[in-house]
This record gives sequence, C-alpha cells and structure tokens, in this order.
Amino acid sequence: MAHPQVTYDDVVAAHDLLQDVVVRTPLLHSRVLSELIGGPVYLKCENLQRAGSFKVRGAYVRIARLSEEERSRGVVAASAGNHAQGVALASGLLGCKATVFMPQGAPLPKIEATRAYGADVVLTGTTVDHALAAAKEHAEETGAVFIHPFDHADIVAGQGTVGLEILDQLPDVGTITVAVGGGGLAAGVGLAVKSMRPGVRVVGVQAERAAAYPASLAAGHPVVVEPASTMADGIAVGRPGDITFDMIHYLVDSVVTVSEETLSQALLLCLERTKLVVEPAGVAGVAALLRWPHAFEPPVVAVLSGGNIDPLLLSRVLRHGLSAAGRYLAFRLRLPDRPGALATLLGRLADLGANVLDVGHERVDPRLHLDEAEVLLHLETKGPVHCEEVLTGLRRDGYKLIFG
Repeated sequence: MAHPQVTYDDVVAAHDLLQDVVVRTPLLHSRVLSELIGGPVYLKCENLQRAGSFKVRGAYVRIARLSEEERSRGVVAASAGNHAQGVALASGLLGCKATVFMPQGAPLPKIEATRAYGADVVLTGTTVDHALAAAKEHAEETGAVFIHPFDHADIVAGQGTVGLEILDQLPDVGTITVAVGGGGLAAGVGLAVKSMRPGVRVVGVQAERAAAYPASLAAGHPVVVEPASTMADGIAVGRPGDITFDMIHYLVDSVVTVSEETLSQALLLCLERTKLVVEPAGVAGVAALLRWPHAFEPPVVAVLSGGNIDPLLLSRVLRHGLSAAGRYLAFRLRLPDRPGALATLLGRLADLGANVLDVGHERVDPRLHLDEAEVLLHLETKGPVHCEEVLTGLRRDGYKLIFG
C-alpha cells in the first residue's frame, strides 16, 4: 500500500535508519483494560522513547535526509513541546543548529528540556498554529530548513516505524488506537499496518476540544477549527496537514473524540494501574477504550504517544481524574463561628470514611454573618457510591453544601 508521497518502503527505510537511534519501546499488557473490553489490551510505550515521545523518530529521519549544505543552514521547528524536543535531540545527534518556536503557554518542563538538548527556544503566540507561522517566517528570513511537525513524507515515514514495531511485537493485533493532532503518527501507523495487515483496524483519537479531523473528513478536505483550551496540548492542532489528511482519509478506519474528563481518567488509570507517567495527549488511545469499551476488536494496542507532562499540570489532571471517577470532592459549607464547630465537622467526615485533603477556613468575609464561618473542603472518597454517602450524611446533619 502506498501514498503518492509516502510508501511502505519509505517506512522500512526509516526503520533501518533509526536502528541505533531510537528505543524499541515495550508493548505492555494491561490487565485492567483487558478486563474492561473483554480481550487482550497492550500499551505501546512511546512515553518511554528518547526525548519522551515518538516525535524523535520523524524528526531524525527528516533531518538525516537533508543535504550537508541544508544542515549547515540550521533547522527551525514549531511545537507545543514533543516535536520541539525531538527536533532538538535529532539536531544535536546530527550536528545541526536548531531553533524552535513554541506557544507562550507551552509547559515549562518541555521548554527547558528543548533548551537542554541544545536548541534555541523562541516563545510566540498562544497556539501551535501561531508558532508554525512564526517558524515559517524565520525559515524564509534566515534560510534555515523548516521541519514540519507532521506534514512531510520523511516525518510520516519516521512515525510509521511505530506501526512496524507493533506488528512485530503483536502479529495478531486486531485494533490500534492512536492519538491524532496533525496526523503524522496516525498516518504513518496506518500506512505501515495496512500495508502488511489490511484487516487491522486503526482508530484515531482526538480531544473533543481540539478536533479538526471529524469536520475535515466530513468536508472531504482539511478545514480549520479554532482549538479550545485542552489539557491535551500536544494534539491541539487547528488544521490537518495535506499529506496526513489524505493518508488518514484512506488508511485510518475512524477518528473519534474524547472529553477532558475521559482523558484525565485515562491518565489516572495509567499512573495508578500501570505505573506509567503519560501526558494527556499521550493517553488519548486509552481514553477511547474507556469511552467505548466494547467498540474495539481485540487484541487492542493503545499507543501511549508521549510522557512529557508538567508536574503541576499532572497534579491538576490527577485531581480532575479523581473527580471524574467519583473519588474526589470539593465544596464549601458554612458553620456557626464558635469553638468546636470545625472539629465536630471533621469528626463527622472521619465517621463517614472521607479523607480530608485540605481545609480552608474563612471567618472575615463581607458575605458572612458575624456568627458564621465558611469552610472549603477537599476530600478523597472511595468512589461514586461513597461520594453520595458522604454528601447525604452531611446534609442529614443539617449542613448546607455549596458547589462551584
């Protein structure tokens, strides 16, 4: 199977080129996901790849295939973080100067890691598309070679090596779920897999707040959407690439979207049950399994595309995931401002089996009467049923709960 610009042989050649460069990432069995869908589920751990994601595969292939004269001019890229690190690492390995444009809101660890690999980082705009425009302008002004994050044949071929590894590690795979931003990974995996095993289903997964592919596939050509704020910043791309759209249209069986809540639950599951640190964009394939557990033919491989997550974002996402799973409660209530009232409340929460994570106590606020205090509580619970038991118990005791 081939595309006018990318062929299966290109993916095989990229695989040969990357032999001593990238890690052959493990394929780990997930018992909890297997039980959920009723068949074997495996995780392709590109979060354990060099530079923390699959992106180094395509970046290295692209830069390695430049001429000596082109590499002497340096390269320029744009990214929210993972492509940035992949380009920075690949450039360093190949002795090439790299400049990377990143959105101003890019996670600090990704910015620092990109610099640590030797690239010059320029922060501009608020989205990857803004950074792309700035990077292209820089390329025109300086002669540096622009390394597109997804829409280039060499990039797609490099990312397709993930698909070759999956087929080698699990020859009888039935379905592969993979995150989709611009589409380089899904296009490459689709090409590699469908060329050898046309019956394998390849399912792309986007964050519903940044989902350009469903609208583009419906229109029959790439269309622009304005990505809303999403925790999955790594796949928040406003327009599919021309090459990648074409390939996904023909090679990927479907593209589905998942909510922020499902992404956070998937991240929590990976951390708790598989002991893997994965970024929100990287768990999109797992999120699809949580959302539609009976929609995928096993054995299933979910690609964990990246693991570069800001620890501060991780703490927020975990809290979000706990809340979505019914294991976290946050609310306010008012107490009589007298000695022992707070101790009585905390004792009652202990009786109800809730674990108090944090307490905020406010006594001087214009909204409060002179004899009132307001308490903000953050609680850990054992699940949705326990949540309801805690709330019912407090209301029965006469406490008025305030949410939001």
